[in-house]
Amino acid sequence: MPQIDLITGFLGSGKTTFIKKYARFLIDNGLTVGILENDYGAINIDMVLLEELMGDNCDVEMIVGGDGIISHRRRFSTKLISMAMTGFDRIIVEPSGIYDTDEFFDAMSEEPLCKWYTPGSLVAIVDAGMEDELSEESEYLLVSQTANAGKIVLSHCQDMKDLEDPAETRERILAHLNRAMEKYQCDRRLTADDILVKDWEELTKEDFASIAMGGMIPADHVKIPVEHENGYSTLFYFGTRMDEEKLRKCIAQTLKDPACGNVMRIKGFVRTAEDSRVQINATRRETRIEPTVFAREVLIVTGENLHRDKIDAIWAEDSEIITPGA
Repeated sequence: MPQIDLITGFLGSGKTTFIKKYARFLIDNGLTVGILENDYGAINIDMVLLEELMGDNCDVEMIVGGDGIISHRRRFSTKLISMAMTGFDRIIVEPSGIYDTDEFFDAMSEEPLCKWYTPGSLVAIVDAGMEDELSEESEYLLVSQTANAGKIVLSHCQDMKDLEDPAETRERILAHLNRAMEKYQCDRRLTADDILVKDWEELTKEDFASIAMGGMIPADHVKIPVEHENGYSTLFYFGTRMDEEKLRKCIAQTLKDPACGNVMRIKGFVRTAEDSRVQINATRRETRIEPTVFAREVLIVTGENLHRDKIDAIWAEDSEIITPGA
């Protein structure tokens, strides 16, 4: 039976970047790997970012939403059944950043999935520069995504080097997580051994082996309903065309203007010239703009309590189509 891993992490934490490195480690060790992109949004851009892994030993599948949570969960189970029959050694599931892990465990406890998979590792990606103050829903999601983690891997550690040493980073994140665990009456308390603090460019084979064998830790906590209707939303913009200078200004304004709401991430593909397109991955911490050959211009803005009219005003002039948020 294949093992199944769940890689959790909040919006912009770096799940897809980590999966590229983790899957490469598994493939290099002779395993066949299936990656399942499981997103509530109507479009999944992260799948495009993983295409370079696809080959004889790796395949990337996806599920998208847009027509209700029940249908989405049904497609998730159906896709896992199909992937189990394909013969992969290891399945990696990357859910949306707005994800309650109970959905995963509920699906895996039901037949036939409970008989067709063995638990692998739950890896929680947490931003080393995480804000101290989070909304009620975000704090709950942090608990949900870390409570059962066999290993918590901090992202953006290289950005913290000038601010604090790794030990201070670990203790600060550990204190935040355990406060959140207590708040939601989780019966687990994390220790320093549960958290890996390291620049991802310096991760070794031994680090990845430890992550792969981390397992999933049983833990209970108070549950609150968190779906997109609780304040999270995603806005989609198609056919966006503007030069890079204006693009950077629009990104900065969208992320920093409080009138737009709590914008957490902007990602997608924009045409900057007739024969030039770029790939965007932006958070308040970092904006990455790189050349791409992906043909379709699509931009996704995700966050909490977004104000559509304000964000539309920034992007509408240079976007051919604006769809309702999903």
